[in-house]
Amino acid sequence: MSHPFRQVNVFSATPTGGNPVAVVHGADGLTDEQLAAFARWTNLSETTFLLDSTEAGQTAGADYRVRIWTPGGELPFAGHPTLGTAHAWLEAGGVPRGQDVVQECGVGLVRVRREDTGAGRLAFAGPPLSRSGDVDDADVAQIARSLRLEVSDVVRSAWVDNGPGWVAVQLRDADTVLGLEPDLVAMGDLKLGVVGEYPSGHPAGNGTSGGADAPAVEVRAFVPSIGVGEDPVTGSLNAGLGQWLAGDVLPSSYVASQGTALGRAGRVHVQKLPDGEVWVGGDTFTTIVGEVTL
Repeated sequence: MSHPFRQVNVFSATPTGGNPVAVVHGADGLTDEQLAAFARWTNLSETTFLLDSTEAGQTAGADYRVRIWTPGGELPFAGHPTLGTAHAWLEAGGVPRGQDVVQECGVGLVRVRREDTGAGRLAFAGPPLSRSGDVDDADVAQIARSLRLEVSDVVRSAWVDNGPGWVAVQLRDADTVLGLEPDLVAMGDLKLGVVGEYPSGHPAGNGTSGGADAPAVEVRAFVPSIGVGEDPVTGSLNAGLGQWLAGDVLPSSYVASQGTALGRAGRVHVQKLPDGEVWVGGDTFTTIVGEVTL
C-alpha cells in the first residue's frame, strides 16, 4: 500500500540544518513489524506514524495519535518527532479541535502550539519527568569514562527522563562539550545528554553572531543503545534539561545550540513558566513530500 509521506526538518529554518524526521500518514493498517522495518530502513534517529486517536484520546481532546520509532525500537515520547509530526499533520490539512494541537502518544497527551515567528516554529509542552534527581556514583563514573573525562570534570548530574531514559551531565563550558570524543561502547545502555554554557556575549556555534538565536548552551545527545550514536538535535532531552536547569543554573528562557559537532545548525528555544511548565520550540520545514510503499 502507498501512504502519503513527508520528511520534516526540525529545529532549524535551514532545510538541511536541523534534525529530520520521517512521517508516514494514514498508518493505521500497518503492523508493528512494518513500522519497525521502515524505521530501520530510513536510518533516521526517529520515524513517526500518524494514526487516528484512540477512543480515550478522542474523549480527552486528542487531534491524532503518533507512534515514534528509532532504528532500535519504539519510544513513548520524543521531542523533534513531536514537532515534525505536528507540522506534517497541519500541512496535510489537519485542523486542531482547540487552540493547541493535542498529540496522543505513549506518555499520554502532549500539547503543541504554533508560534508567531514567521518561520514555521512550533513548541511542545514537556511531559512530566518519570525519573529525576541524583545520579549514583557508579553511573557518574561510567558517564565520565564514556566521555573520556575525569569524574571531577562533571559539574552536576541528574536524571531527566521524560520517556526515552535520559540522564544528563553539565560540563564546565560549551567548548568542553564540543571537544568530546566519546567511547560509545563504554556508554552501554545509557541515554546520555551533555550540556555546557557559553560565556556571556559569545558569538557561539555554527557561525552565529548573536541576536535572538545566540545560544546560552551547547548540548549533545548520545544514544548508541538504540542505534543512534549521536542525535543531531533532541527535543525531549532539551525539555528535561529545561526542567532541571532553567530558572536556576540557566535563565528561565534561553536558546540551546545542538548539532554543531555534526555540522548542523540546530536551535532549541526553551522557556520555563512560573508554574514550572517547560515549553520547547523550534523551526520546522518540510524537505521531502511524496508517497512511500509499505
